[in-house]
Amino acid sequence: MPEGHTIHRLAADHSELFGGRPVRAGSPQGKFADGAALIDGQVLEHAEAHGKHLFLSFPPTGWVHVHLGLFGTYTLGRAPAPPPTDTVRLRLSTEAAYADLRGPTACALITDDEKQAVHDRLGPDPLRPSDDGDRAWARISRSRTSVAALLLDQKVVAGVGNVYRAEVLFRHGIDPYRAGRDLTRAEWDAIWADLVALMREGVRNNRIDTVRPEHTPEAMGRPPRVDDHGGEVYVYRRDRQPCHICGGEVRTAELAARNLFWCPNCQRR
Repeated sequence: MPEGHTIHRLAADHSELFGGRPVRAGSPQGKFADGAALIDGQVLEHAEAHGKHLFLSFPPTGWVHVHLGLFGTYTLGRAPAPPPTDTVRLRLSTEAAYADLRGPTACALITDDEKQAVHDRLGPDPLRPSDDGDRAWARISRSRTSVAALLLDQKVVAGVGNVYRAEVLFRHGIDPYRAGRDLTRAEWDAIWADLVALMREGVRNNRIDTVRPEHTPEAMGRPPRVDDHGGEVYVYRRDRQPCHICGGEVRTAELAARNLFWCPNCQRR
């Protein structure tokens, strides 16, 4: 499932390619045909993200709400657009660009009130300038649930996925099984600030890199990571490989229905 930086990048890309312009909208697959017909020819006024949710504003009709889920993908490009396939849920296009949405968990035309209801059930997002870590801390500091599980709970923190969860806990030496209430406020503030910085870099570079300058392949004289997720990381999907810091073996286990990765030496209880 894409992490929050990907959705914020998609919002920025939609604003760049279509913002302030009338767009053609269609649903070759047919599952969003009624919604596409309502926004066809309208101006995309605004695009924004909250966590893993994308919102496209077409006033006065409403908002297109997209959640990619596990299988959703976007293809964006410059014109001329290739002929759409019958798997495309929504195509937006102008004379200069196009965007194809395939396989999302959600693609619906919603009202302002329905959009606000989505925001209300989500936690603060490190990439939304108006959000901070206070609301998340209020829940984390009282919880007996592991900090690793809390970070994946979108009601606690919106946009953090499996990669950022594993990496930020490693960067701060936090055992993933520690209860949220056993974190100090200083530890949480440092984690939140790091998420803000790392995820902003993710938006900028369109990939996740979490290693510090002194631990890059060039600095350490090691081969670069080869993985379809891209980016240089400390522990994510590196189970049974040596830790970049201590040389111990990176471990994996299932937690909150996702694979957790951590270094027991560097992240002691």
